[in-house]
Amino acid sequence: MNNNSNHTLISGIAGKIFIGTVGYHNLANHSIGPALLPQLQEMSWADGVELDELNWGPIAIVQKFQSLSIPYDRVILLAAIERPGRNIGDITVYKWLGKLPDEELIQRCIGDAVTGVISVENLLIIGEYFKIWTGETFVVDVEPGPEMAGENFTTEMQQAIPDLIAILQKLSNTNNTEMINFNPLYGDTLIEEKTDA
Repeated sequence: MNNNSNHTLISGIAGKIFIGTVGYHNLANHSIGPALLPQLQEMSWADGVELDELNWGPIAIVQKFQSLSIPYDRVILLAAIERPGRNIGDITVYKWLGKLPDEELIQRCIGDAVTGVISVENLLIIGEYFKIWTGETFVVDVEPGPEMAGENFTTEMQQAIPDLIAILQKLSNTNNTEMINFNPLYGDTLIEEKTDA
């Protein structure tokens, strides 16, 4: 697990928690979120926790969140994004702290979403634009390494699964008071940082 952050979170909220997996199917390590979802759905979770796949378009997801009579108090997104300086299976927890890029980049994200691009970055920015992140939002991001086709994980990714599940359980347990390391994530630098990488 990647612990290069000096930020900490103390859990302990009450209310609705949502865990969403983001990613394409059949892309080996890059598909850890949707591939792991059936296993996650069979597990026992704290009261108020909901799980679902978030691969059906950011605009539709925005509409779902806007239609909720009671919004989620915490949203946890599970994704696998290639980032420099990490080994396959390294896990980083990010806390979404809002802010938006310029209008051109927002429109690019919306355009990508309309054409079917699945991207946690697009989802975060579009969700921020439409103000659906009303509570705390976290991204649990595991390093997938180079993109490959297939249904099987590498050994490193397979070995990371217990840690991934443990982090999701900690973040979703409203009675948990254990400190969890996280890095801050801002929308006004998100796209540029990805491009520079």
